[in-house]
Amino acid sequence: MDPADQWVLNPTTGDYELRLSPSAGQSSVPGPRRTAPRGGGRGRPAPGGDRPRRDERDERDERREVPGQRRRRVKEPETASSGRRKQKPRKSKGKKVLMWTGGSLAFLLVAGCAGGYLYYQHLNDNITSINDDGAGTGGFSKDRAINILVMGTDKRSGSGNKGYGDEGSVGHADTTILLHVSKDRTNATALSIPRDMITDIPDCPTTMDDGTKKTINGSQNVRFNESLGQYDRTPSCTMRTVTKITGIKLDHFMVADFNAVKTLSSAVGGVDVCLAKDIDDPKSHLKLSKGKHTIEGEQALAFVRTRHSVGTGGDLSRIELQQQFLSALMRKLKSSDTLTDPKKMISLAEAGTKALTVDSKIADIMKLRDLGMELGKLDMKNLSFATLPVIDNPAEKVHTTVVPDPAKSEQLFAMMRADESLTEVKKKEKKEKAAVAARLKGPKADPSEVRVDLYNGSGKTGAAQTTLTWLQNTEGVLKSSQLGNAPSDIKKTTLEYAPDQADQARRLADIMGLPATALKPGKSEKNAQGLPAMKLTLGGDFKGAGVPVSAPAKAPEGIQKVEADKTVCAK
Repeated sequence: MDPADQWVLNPTTGDYELRLSPSAGQSSVPGPRRTAPRGGGRGRPAPGGDRPRRDERDERDERREVPGQRRRRVKEPETASSGRRKQKPRKSKGKKVLMWTGGSLAFLLVAGCAGGYLYYQHLNDNITSINDDGAGTGGFSKDRAINILVMGTDKRSGSGNKGYGDEGSVGHADTTILLHVSKDRTNATALSIPRDMITDIPDCPTTMDDGTKKTINGSQNVRFNESLGQYDRTPSCTMRTVTKITGIKLDHFMVADFNAVKTLSSAVGGVDVCLAKDIDDPKSHLKLSKGKHTIEGEQALAFVRTRHSVGTGGDLSRIELQQQFLSALMRKLKSSDTLTDPKKMISLAEAGTKALTVDSKIADIMKLRDLGMELGKLDMKNLSFATLPVIDNPAEKVHTTVVPDPAKSEQLFAMMRADESLTEVKKKEKKEKAAVAARLKGPKADPSEVRVDLYNGSGKTGAAQTTLTWLQNTEGVLKSSQLGNAPSDIKKTTLEYAPDQADQARRLADIMGLPATALKPGKSEKNAQGLPAMKLTLGGDFKGAGVPVSAPAKAPEGIQKVEADKTVCAK
């Protein structure tokens, strides 16, 4: 029997109680109300074990408030003839709550969805879903990194969302965050994408509201926020746009409306924020004095919408404010006060499922719970909020839009694709891993002393020749030769060298951006002149001459970043 069907309201005490068969014990943890039986249906045993008369059951059910009829998911178990079981100690209450909700609080929207296991059918009815139209991977997996696109739309539909201006708008991708959680769950990056960033939107195969399919034509050199809402574009089109920008294939999307901030902040009892100065913004309706405040509801929404009174007054300053708010909300969600409070968890479950639209691959509360359990393995201190590095649009005389900073943005994307953390993550390295890492440590030969033969196993025509030209003309590796294709396509680039060539190998690895795993100590080969030479075989991970094979170990200098475990006062 679904446990959610067993919670009833005691009219005497006003509390919810779990009524089981006579053979089972009682629990004091509040839960969803049970539904009233269908007319003429079978009643449930009373707590004392005796079945009430039918007229008594009907009268009692008429008095009880219920959320609505829910079908029973499994057959009712047979009751044992013996007495009820011994009640479990009350101290297990917190452990039960933690078991069901502890893994669901890694990200604010996931937390609201995954917290209410007992509401299974009721919460499913709350969830709105949209087809991802093949833009995603088909679903997250426990054995690889997870990438989720979280979007906040400025569409003004919904109860309580009028009065913010632009009420007739179909909405845009007003706030967009790419959440990347590493394969080993040790770190995560939440990358904000500026709405006013100029980009290309690809053609988007789309499932329309009536079930028909059509391809919505792409656009060139437009604001990123046009990837949602405009020209009937759905979240799947924003997914395709983000993948085109970052090179990261996404697993899922979640779209939150204006109500999400209001209801989730209220559900946790308010969010603690800090201001470095007084703010009185007539456009967002935020009025707060310098110092610390606990905000919720309309005030929380005003906080994340504020931009004119903070920083430079633009969208990038508002993004920074939003990141600070989300960090504070997540700290509140992770706190023991929230985890062990069933009423807060139920409120979060209701708020999250009502405020979210998700892709159809996770349009089920148990799938969201599984996702939340994976995200919940993350340590808050290794979650970094960052903003995609941008520069002013050079095509404009009066700068109102931005474009990606080519060097810094690609460096950041490469780190995310390679699962590199923006914060220092201490990992226990086994002896063999430490030995591999040590291959890059030590003296490096001068480029003019590096002797190497190149082979192309990348599958990219001309890769070895263009790399040879780059090495000789740009990097001064004059003792290099190109010897054609490898016998077959190779997945990873490798550099084979003899012990006495280690200093040459370290120099070439530094020039090529090779990881330690690419260095293969062994024997050297003879080049065309009969001299010992290293062997460099370009693999499928080779991206082009001058492009590092491995991701950078550190984030670009000067990027906008907020670490989730630290409190920052907005300026």
